[in-house]
Amino acid sequence: MSLNKLNQLYRAVVLDHASHPHHKNDLGDATQSIELHNISCGDDIRVFVKITTNKVEKISFTGDGCTISQASASMMTDALTGVPITKALEECDAFLKLTMGQTVPTTIQNDLGDAAILGSLAAFPARIKCATLAWHAAKTALGGEENEYNNFE
Repeated sequence: MSLNKLNQLYRAVVLDHASHPHHKNDLGDATQSIELHNISCGDDIRVFVKITTNKVEKISFTGDGCTISQASASMMTDALTGVPITKALEECDAFLKLTMGQTVPTTIQNDLGDAAILGSLAAFPARIKCATLAWHAAKTALGGEENEYNNFE
């Protein structure tokens, strides 16, 4: 695929998720929720998770932010819904590695779905925080990360 076509695909996927986010709602029966802020960009994300039998039964988000933060949060909810907690934490770690330019096995990239396309943000360090905010919130809500990102910078 040519670089131009790849850029067009990236834009289309990101804009679709930002314009029509999946699972963007307050999850009233959540068992965990966490709100994080990216003070360098102004993104605010609250992630809601309903955990049953060691599985992410439902995950949603609310908040405001740039196109990338909103698209990434939408992609995150798609990737983690219905996934066992251990697998969800593995996917969170894989996404965070991808955005830092690290290698992640193709099988895990496939599990990330549309979110894998955001791995290209490794070339744009200023946007990494926008893309990873919801994933840090999900990881914290799932017990895989201490809540050290209340004012994520």
